[in-house]
Amino acid sequence: MNKIKTALISVSDKNNLKPLLDVLKKNKVKIISSGGTFKEIKKLKFNCIEVSQFTSSPEILNGRLKTLHPKIHAGILNKRDNKLHLKDLRINNFENIDLVIVNFYPFENTLKKTSNHNKIIENIDVGGPTMVRSAAKNYKDVTVITSSDQYSELIDQINKYKGSTSLDFRKRLSRVAFAETAYYDSVISDYFNKITSTYFPKKKIIHGNLIATLRYGENPHQISGIYSRKSEIDIKQIHGKQLSYNNYNDIFAALTISKSLTKTTGTVIVKHATPCGVSIKNNNLESYKSALACDPISAYGGIVSCNFKVTKRLANELNKIFFEVIIANKFDNEALKILKKKKNLRLIDSSNYSISEGLKHISTNNEILFQSEDLKKFAAKDFKIVSKRKPSKAEMKDLIFAFNVCRYVKSNAIVIATNETTAGIGSGQPSRLDSCNIAINKMKKFTNENKNLVAASDAFFPFIDGIEKLVQSGIRAVIQPSGSIRDKEIIQFANETNTALVFSKTRHFRH
Repeated sequence: MNKIKTALISVSDKNNLKPLLDVLKKNKVKIISSGGTFKEIKKLKFNCIEVSQFTSSPEILNGRLKTLHPKIHAGILNKRDNKLHLKDLRINNFENIDLVIVNFYPFENTLKKTSNHNKIIENIDVGGPTMVRSAAKNYKDVTVITSSDQYSELIDQINKYKGSTSLDFRKRLSRVAFAETAYYDSVISDYFNKITSTYFPKKKIIHGNLIATLRYGENPHQISGIYSRKSEIDIKQIHGKQLSYNNYNDIFAALTISKSLTKTTGTVIVKHATPCGVSIKNNNLESYKSALACDPISAYGGIVSCNFKVTKRLANELNKIFFEVIIANKFDNEALKILKKKKNLRLIDSSNYSISEGLKHISTNNEILFQSEDLKKFAAKDFKIVSKRKPSKAEMKDLIFAFNVCRYVKSNAIVIATNETTAGIGSGQPSRLDSCNIAINKMKKFTNENKNLVAASDAFFPFIDGIEKLVQSGIRAVIQPSGSIRDKEIIQFANETNTALVFSKTRHFRH
């Protein structure tokens, strides 16, 4: 590449400009700029030509039109070794622009600050992305910079190559530039989808920021990374070794359940993205002990999510078991001292984490499935008591608790509970009867509960055998979605066995 002679700088992020301007001045690079960037460069006492002066065309439309001019884009887009391009430049008295330093109007930040549609629209950048795309397309001759994070490497390149940059550097930054324009447009597209209530547009664009490249995926031969729609993730790791793909999968599974519980109440223990114990007892220590008692063997090597602040007393209990991850709405200092004694134990602060109401997706091969998250808040009107025996208030609370946990258990799902604590969980079976047997066996093996037991099913019982098995094991109340052609038989069985039966108007599969 020839020496950089002219640079165009137009940035919303005006940090760290001075070191770059020093290098450009040293290499006698002419600088073109506009608006606030022009004022900032002059304020820093560097020479600069305003875009309107350079193009001999004033800014119009309240600044909406500044850089969309043939002299700007011809200077960027022309191929330096193309005779016809060079002829066009001579005829029009245009000159090369060799370096483009642009970042865009802060559209994403504007969305965080205001819901005023007019202000949001005015923060859609048109000229910036256009210049960046022009420069990125012509990377063989033009260097494009889209972030202040790239300034130091640009300075190194200019110093190393005596006023120029390498082709590899320009090609790499071209890739980054196209990613920046695509990301920017995808955020705008999402905004318009949202305000027009368009959930499934003809073309769907997914955007995200890389949070971390992970050691590997579910298995060592798989590569993995984690992205977020935000610039950073809403959970904070405060101790322990690097999180893996499986760790993140378990963490999000646990948090999905935790955040569905009453605020600052409840303990969730998860293994392989499946709950093996949940309790919402008001006493936090008892809540943890009760959740653990549901299935202490499966809990070993799993993760704990405490929907509250972890204190010294609870930390001592947590330290007795091997866990991969402990999540909490903060840890007090004494708790941290205790838990940090295990150098590999990952401690996660989830106090700023919340479940988004946006669409979630899973992918396979070339296809992506989208759906809204199952965040329905349960209310009395969602349920109908269909048996002769009415559940007591305590039973009804346990039924709704069990049904809530049930929707986060892989189908077919059965949850047995008492005192707002799980007593047995059966999950992931093709047969609902098998899930009943697993839940019952877990209950008998670990909790040995036999009083005030209730059970929840994520979908209706297609035959009597499932509910019959539960009742035979001591279950006194059952909640299930309605919709089976045998609902009347299930109701009749409940009445014959004096079992309280509640129908839900919604089903809650989790595949």
